[in-house]
Order: sequence, then C-alpha cells, then structure tokens
Amino acid sequence: MKLYEYMGKELFSRYGIPVPQGKVCSAPAEVAEAVKEIGSSVIKSQVLTGKRGKAGGISFTDNPQEAETEAKRLLGMEIGDYKVEKLLVESKLQIDKELYLAITVDGAARCPIVLASAEGGMDIEEVPDELMVRRQIDISIGVQPYLAREITYRLGLDRNLTKQFVSILTNLYKLFREMDAELTEINPLVISGDKLLAADAKVTIDDDALYCHKDLPVVVEEKTELEKKAQELGLAYVELGGDIAVMANGAGITMATLDMLQHYGGEPANFLDAGGGAGVEATAKALELLLGTNPKAILINIFGGITRCDDVANAFATVKKSRGINVPVSFRLVGTNEDQGRQILESVGVNAFTTMAEAAQKAVELSRS
Repeated sequence: MKLYEYMGKELFSRYGIPVPQGKVCSAPAEVAEAVKEIGSSVIKSQVLTGKRGKAGGISFTDNPQEAETEAKRLLGMEIGDYKVEKLLVESKLQIDKELYLAITVDGAARCPIVLASAEGGMDIEEVPDELMVRRQIDISIGVQPYLAREITYRLGLDRNLTKQFVSILTNLYKLFREMDAELTEINPLVISGDKLLAADAKVTIDDDALYCHKDLPVVVEEKTELEKKAQELGLAYVELGGDIAVMANGAGITMATLDMLQHYGGEPANFLDAGGGAGVEATAKALELLLGTNPKAILINIFGGITRCDDVANAFATVKKSRGINVPVSFRLVGTNEDQGRQILESVGVNAFTTMAEAAQKAVELSRS
C-alpha cells in the first residue's frame, strides 16, 4: 500500500527524520490559513504519482489570498488520472543541494538495500549507475554507524552533515523494519544551510502486514477510475503509458506479452489479465474496457487452458457484431478448443497467429499504420 506524501512525512516525524513545517488541507480556506501561519510556502498536490511539478500540481506563494485561488485550481484537478483531494502546505525551503536516499528490498539478494546518490531531485532511473551508491544491509545487525559514514563519504558530504545523515539513515531503516515497508524513499533529501531535511516522502507498506499496523488507514486508494471499473469486473488491470491495448490470460503470459511488444518497438497501453477461466461475458466486458481506452491497436494473446479459446473467440465475435471494433487487432490463439476458436474468428474476418512473436510484431505494425 502506497502512502501519500503527508502520511509518509507523519511517519518520518514519528521516527525522528526532520521534515519541513507543514499542514494538510482539503479546502481552499484551510490552505489560505496555513499560508498565513507558515509564511512563504509551497502547496503540493497529494496524489500517488510522480512528476507533479511538470503537471502543474505544485505552487509557491506567501500570499494567503493567492494561496486560496491556487487551492481552488489544484483541488479536483487530475494528475496522471489521479484526482487531487488534499493539499500539503509546507514552508518553502532554501535548497542548496538535493540528495537521494532510499531503502528497499533487493529481491535477488533477499535483503534490504540502501540506495543513495548526490544527484537527487530526479527520477531514480535517470541517475547514472556510477553515481548511485548501493549497500546491502545485514538484517542481523541492521544499519551500523560505519555503513552510514561510508555512504556520506561516497556522497561527498561535509563533516558537519555526517552526524545528521547517520541519524536519518538509521531512523529510516528503523521505520522500514518496524512498519514492514517495501520502500522508504526521500527524494530529495535537501541540504538547507547547515541542516538536512526530507523534502519529499515515499513509503510503501507490505499489504500482507497491514493487520499489524492498526494506526494506518485501511486502504489508500491508488487505482485510476478505469482500474476501479476493471476491479469491479474481476479483472487484473493496470494502466500504462503506451498505445497498444493488451489482453492475455494469466499474469505471466501478460507480462511476457508486454516484454515482447517492447522488444519489437511497441508501447503497451495496459496490463490486462483476463485469465482464471473468464467466460464469454467477462471476456466481452474486458474487450469493451480496452476499446474505451482508444488504443491504436489491440493485441490479444491467448494460450487456452482453463480459459478456453472458443470462449475468447465467441466474446470477440459478440463485441465485434454488437458494437463494432474499429481498431486493428492482432490475435494469437493456441490451446484448448483452438480449432473451434479459429473458426469463430474467421467467421468475423480475423485470422489468428500461432506464436506470440508473430502477433506482437503485427500489433506494432498495426499501431504505426
């Protein structure tokens, strides 16, 4: 479960990690009052996605009246398909340098890992590998001061900031362990004068451990409207940023389909797993969901097992006859009742491929035509 920035900073404060003075608001009048109290402020939209600044979701002001006007603009706006319902008003920081600091799970090594860089304030994937410090943590001893001091040396921090960094890293790891987190991230960790401050907070808690933390909200809703609709239909659906809609039957084959599309230079628009024995009606609804995203092409990759090929073909034919499918479709169909499925598809003018590679390559061609 991802936490909003203000929730992450509440946890940071509880664990002794310094954060700017701030107040959470859900109405324009509250924002004006907060700016009046804090002074020069930054107003930050609270959404579970990044790049808020580029989307116009962050404002700076020291004027309460101007702050109220900005709050009216920000509240209710959508950033990456997420609606802004709360704002965090914080004191504007003097930023001398931005660092990056995070603790997450190294799946291959099966242990926590510290990630740190002197190049903070940007997406982690944009930081060159040689500028990223990675240190695995032995959970039997935790984060020892010598490890934190080594990292400060690698980051090139002044000696007077070393003690603060050691404290922040130690407390961040304590939060990570005690709260059963999958990720605790500060980006940026700001050098402001002679102080280090967490200017942002990203915390993800293991869903399976939520019962241990009754003080956390039961659910932080992070699904888009389309993802919520898919959930109501019993489908595993995640929106992505491409233009080729994808449907497959099973999480593994769906992930492989996304990889295959990218291999041939395509960009998947979504992850849609319609497996688990979905019948004709459920599959038809899944197709209608994909059509509603206005893709340039659709790739359907079915390896029939519990989900039968003829059921998927019948669903496709039903949708094509009832509402029409005005988007080019690339189909791969093999497995249970494959012959019947192919006959049904041919009756509506569709020929199915037998390999995923052929279907993916064709989908990319169709998306560009």
